[in-house]
Formats: sequence, C-alpha cells, structure tokens
Amino acid sequence: MPNFRYEQDILSANPTAVIAGVDEAGRGPWAGPVMAGAAILNPQTLPDDLRHGLDDSKKLTPERREQLFERLSTCNAVVLGVGQADVAEIDQLNILRATYLAMTRAVAALGRNVDVALVDGNRAPPLACTVRTIVKGDAQSLSIAAASIAAKVTRDRLMLSLAQVHPGYGWETNMGYGTAAHQSGLSKFGITPHHRRSFAPIRALMP
Repeated sequence: MPNFRYEQDILSANPTAVIAGVDEAGRGPWAGPVMAGAAILNPQTLPDDLRHGLDDSKKLTPERREQLFERLSTCNAVVLGVGQADVAEIDQLNILRATYLAMTRAVAALGRNVDVALVDGNRAPPLACTVRTIVKGDAQSLSIAAASIAAKVTRDRLMLSLAQVHPGYGWETNMGYGTAAHQSGLSKFGITPHHRRSFAPIRALMP
C-alpha cells in the first residue's frame, strides 16, 4: 500500500518543501485526450480514511475511484490539479510529449509553487521544479496515488460523455482503448474527430 515514505524523505531535508504527486491516464487508448493529475497532500492532517484507502487507481473499482475522488476533492488536506492534452496536441507532438504537456498543466492547475514533483514512471517530464521519478509510484506514494485517481476519474468521465455523442465504439467501457468493440465500431462507423490519427491502427484506416 502507498505511504508517505518518499514525501517524508524530502521533508526531513526541507520541512517547508511543497511536494506534488503526478500521474497520467490515457496514454494507450486510440481515442480521447491524455489526462494528468497532480496532488499535494498534507501528511500531518490527511484523514485516516484517505491515508489507508488511497491506492493505484488501476487496483480500484470504478465505484471506489469515484468515492475517493469526491473525498479528495472536498478534503482540506488535499490540493488537486488536473490537466489534459487533446487529440490534436497528441497528433502534433506525439503521445510522450503530449503527456508531459498534460502533466505541466496539472501542476499549474494546483495554483501553488511546487518544489518537488514525485512522478510515476521512469521518465521525468520537464516541469519547473525538481522531479523525482518512481517506478510503480502510484502503488508506493500516497501523493501519486491521489494524482492517479484524479487523472483516471476525470478521463473516464470525459470518455463516458463522448460515448453518448459517438455511440457504437464501446467507449463507455473501453475508455478508448483498442478493444474488439472499438475495432468493430471503427469498421462500421469510421474515424471520429476524437481518434488519434497519429496512432498506427487509426492511421491505417485513413484514406
């Protein structure tokens, strides 16, 4: 389970450091934006239900993620920020650089000057602060776990709304990933404005 070990290591050297966890959701799907979350948690005042309930968003049910996101959004010990890069930016920049852009926007959305960003993964985005990458960080750091939930829930909500506008692709369940239902929708209905044309499976369908 995630804890504050990484955050406390930083705070032991600099007790006034502002630390944000950062994570993304939606790098792999064929449709929709890539989303990033950023979260600042107060280790001294974070309630026990969040301290013991937060986890890697992929390990949680959609219902549990929604509950935790609502709790995070209203907790005085938490500051959340969310940013995204849309399909046009993904196609223009490539998915990695678009993910970095979403992360930069998520950190900016915090409205705080961040000293250290704990980022899930092994590649450091070019943020305007010290960056520490942590492989599987969403399962180790409470700050990153909170960020992962914010990114995942926000993106899932968006894909559910897009599924209403573009039925037939299964986005309400596959969230834009290249499932059989999504492939069937592409063969029947073609490419939508929300598909990532720079991704090989979509590019192959273009005239």
